[in-house]
Amino acid sequence: MENPVAKSLEVIIPGYRMHSQMFNNMLDGIQEADAQKRIENKTNHFTWMVGNLVNCRYWLADILGLAEKDPNEDLFKDAKALDINATYPSLDELKREWHKISPLIYQKLLHIKEAELMHAYPFGMNVPFVEENKLNMIGMSMDRESYLFGQLGLMRKILNYPGVKYDVDESLAY
Repeated sequence: MENPVAKSLEVIIPGYRMHSQMFNNMLDGIQEADAQKRIENKTNHFTWMVGNLVNCRYWLADILGLAEKDPNEDLFKDAKALDINATYPSLDELKREWHKISPLIYQKLLHIKEAELMHAYPFGMNVPFVEENKLNMIGMSMDRESYLFGQLGLMRKILNYPGVKYDVDESLAY
């Protein structure tokens, strides 16, 4: 009999899979030239947001003990601020990285044990009601992804793209 999913991840895994779906939907139709636009030179551009989202998945991989590293870490690690002088990867490159790391994380989420989820994972937030363990950092990662998806959805509208669709690609199994 296959090991069941850790009880504490029963809500996280469907959210994770929906985020995997939403990533493609957010990028649908976005032109590279538009992906570099900022609003009144105050916002991050679409590419930075997407790169930060990919980096968030790599951070989640690290939390879960996977060895893979983000090849664009120097641009995005720790939500590094947008550098207007930096050369950012294309949306296609970032999309490839998303789909490279995401299935590996998904498999780890399906097989991780409850006891491992409770292992300490110091993050330095020092919030008295957030125990710094792997489970809570998975939750923080999902929250960060949600935040970035919200920004991307707003940028789609500002850049005159249709609102994001909630279409599901059933062949995307992670």
